Parts: sequence; C-alpha cells; structure tokens
Amino acid sequence: MKRLFFSLTILVLLSSHDMFLKLDQYFLEPNTDAVIALYNGTFDQSDNVITRDRMIDVSLVGSGKRTTMDTSAWFEKDKTTYLNLTTGSQGTWVAGVSTKPRTFGMSAKSFNDYLKHDGVLDMLTSRETNGTLGDSAIEKYSKHVKIFFQVGDERTNDYQTELGYPIEFIPLKNPYTIHPDDSLPVKLVFNGQPLANQLVYVGNKAASKHTHNGHTHSHDEKTDHKHDELRQFRTDEQGLFNVPISSEGIWYIRTIHLVEVEEEGLTHESNWATITFAVGKEHAHEHDHEEGIPGYVFGLLSVLIVAVLFFWFNRKK
Repeated sequence: MKRLFFSLTILVLLSSHDMFLKLDQYFLEPNTDAVIALYNGTFDQSDNVITRDRMIDVSLVGSGKRTTMDTSAWFEKDKTTYLNLTTGSQGTWVAGVSTKPRTFGMSAKSFNDYLKHDGVLDMLTSRETNGTLGDSAIEKYSKHVKIFFQVGDERTNDYQTELGYPIEFIPLKNPYTIHPDDSLPVKLVFNGQPLANQLVYVGNKAASKHTHNGHTHSHDEKTDHKHDELRQFRTDEQGLFNVPISSEGIWYIRTIHLVEVEEEGLTHESNWATITFAVGKEHAHEHDHEEGIPGYVFGLLSVLIVAVLFFWFNRKK
C-alpha cells in the first residue's frame, strides 16, 4: 500500500508540476473581451484546475495601474482554469497569479526522480555529493506565474512592474519590441533580491498567422505545432540572463528555486516561477506605411499637378 501511495504521488508530480498563464491571442485590441487560461501541468496540457482558495493574488497591470482581480472572474472547464477580462487602453499589459504554499511528502526515489525530471539539478548534485540520495523529503511549494500581452500598437513600461511575488521574472526590455534574431534580457528576483546562480529553462512554440480586423497576428499553432528543445541558462551574480530569440511564436521561461530548510515537519521548500509572452510581427498596416509611399506624398503630388494644370490653362488663354 505504501509503495502504491508513493507511485501515485510521483505520477502526479511528474505530470502536474508547472503552471503557466496562456492566451489564444497575445495581440489584442483595446476594450475587448479576452480569456486567460491557467494551465497546471505542462505548457501544452493542464492536468487539473487551480481552485480559487489557493490564489493569494490575481493581478492585472496596465496604463500604469495595478488592479486586483476578483476571483469570481475565474471559471473552470474540464481540467483548466480560465479568467475573463476586458482589455483596457493601448499598452503592454501584465497578468499574474500567486498561489498559497502546499506540502507533500515523497520517498527518496520519488524525490530524486522529480529533481531530475523537472531540472532541479543543483539539488540533485548536492544530494549525490552529500550522500543523501537515500533520504526521503517533505517539501513545501508555491507557484507564481505571469503573462505579458500587447493591447493595440502603443508599447508601455508596465512590463517592468514587480508584483512582489516570492520569486519573479522581470524582463529588462519590452517583450513586444523583440524580433527574431534579437535577445531578451531578464532579471530573476527572490524575495525582492537578485537570485544568482539559478538554473532557468526557456522554451517556445512555433506560430501560425491569421488576419483579424486588417491586422496580421501570430498565435499558438493548434495543430502540427513544433517545439524547440528547452534551453538551459544560469543567472549571473546580479540575477541576470539573456534569452536569444530565434523565431516568432509563443515563448516561456520557467524555474524552480528549491532549498533545504530547518523547519519542523519539512525538509525542503520550493518556489516556482514562469512567464509567457509572444514574439511576432508588427501590425500589417504599420508595415504597409513603412514599405509603401506615405500618404502625404500623394497629397503633395496632387496639389502640384493641379497647380501646373491651372497655370498651363491660364497661359493658353
């Protein structure tokens, strides 16, 4: 029975660890309805809902203001939790969710498998070095996730807003000014301070394009989507790392900060963080203006032609 319990525990852990905020569209029009999905599982599949009582904070940041969202705006469908929202004015917006801590116990093998599976390699190395691979664990964990999306054409600095979560990724450049072959500098903070020497992982999904209201957007490819392998980075002494952006599409960054603790009833504590954003082309009409002849040129030419014709006919008379 005990072996069965541990087997079920590791099955849940390996299938339901990461948490992400996602959108069908990351380029939205002002003052329109949208739905944010909260995935609890992998980036592609949610394995169970996050109940409202687990949410410490649900925030929306835009137009220089942070708004606490009412949990009544959430609803569940199948195994995914969703948030209804209405976009505001133009700008780069942020939404965030932070959850209450939970505690679970694992056998030594289950704990080691989880460390390997989820990329918590520093802790795995430490256990190997210290000869504690045979020790079971009782871990307290919480999750803190953010999503960045673009409303209209105007880029704003709201993406810089720190939500004060225990662990948090903060882009140092607006994600919606990034293009393929560019890079995104990111800072990782823990309890408000730079988190040095921390492993982070970056992934992305290819995007397809469609036209909506005259604009060309990128979005998740629902069928035949392709994934790059997760790329591993490590923060420097200032908690900084740089993400090379290789293509358009949906990008995400994840990390797990796990430490040993001397607290009654616990052996470890972890804080999980993810961010999601899109890399895509500007709106199609912006490119049309850049690549075509500006409208004012046509206006000047029209005035010039009328003037020439006027003087020509007057001279003939």
